[in-house]
Amino acid sequence: MPYELYYWDGIQGRGEYVRLALEEAGADYIDITRESGSGRGTAAMMKMLKSSGGLHTPFAPPFLKDGELIISHVANILFYLGPKLGLAPEDEGLRYVANGLQLTITDFVCEVHDTHHPIATELYYEDQKEAAKARATSFIDHRIPKYLGYFERVLSSGDQKHSVGDKLSYVDLSLFQVIEGLRYAFPRATQTLGRDYPLLVALHDRVQQRPNIARYLASPRRIPFNEDGIFRHYPELDQDAA
Repeated sequence: MPYELYYWDGIQGRGEYVRLALEEAGADYIDITRESGSGRGTAAMMKMLKSSGGLHTPFAPPFLKDGELIISHVANILFYLGPKLGLAPEDEGLRYVANGLQLTITDFVCEVHDTHHPIATELYYEDQKEAAKARATSFIDHRIPKYLGYFERVLSSGDQKHSVGDKLSYVDLSLFQVIEGLRYAFPRATQTLGRDYPLLVALHDRVQQRPNIARYLASPRRIPFNEDGIFRHYPELDQDAA
């Protein structure tokens, strides 16, 4: 039975971190909102979100359905999928390390979102432009170096090719997506990533060249970054880091 992935149609967003793991593993899965027919489409996802399933009802997408089991939140989904897809360390202790790294990525992605919606999610970007400029400046000058510097140190403390253990994990795939997204959202401010974070950029390049990932990136299943997603490019928010 294929996995069922539920996430908003038309954007990469948080669902992309799960999608990259499924694609790398060559897993059989259905991208529910991107397909039509009975039990498919965004309406099917909204029906599940509005159901009275109690503990089994997710708060928001993405969520994954595996048979009768429903798992929500990116890090939680990847913690579940990692061992099944061969994308998590065999050592149980290291699996918790991987989960901690993924949760840190989750924190970082939230901060990316807040660069263009610093006051309220329900307000349009145009209603909070000045606050967004201030938030983006701080993010570029302080938060990007803090997070990427941390992950660079994580890589340097191991074999310098993998974030945890000595094999590809879902964390490596997620770090690839982080670099891709930052380069799209802040192309000027990220021009020196290769100089400042060489291990991270090398990891990104290796992931990009993996056969299954390369095929996925070249396929229509990989929706381009756009201004409806978490990583958005607003030229007025992009600047060279101090």
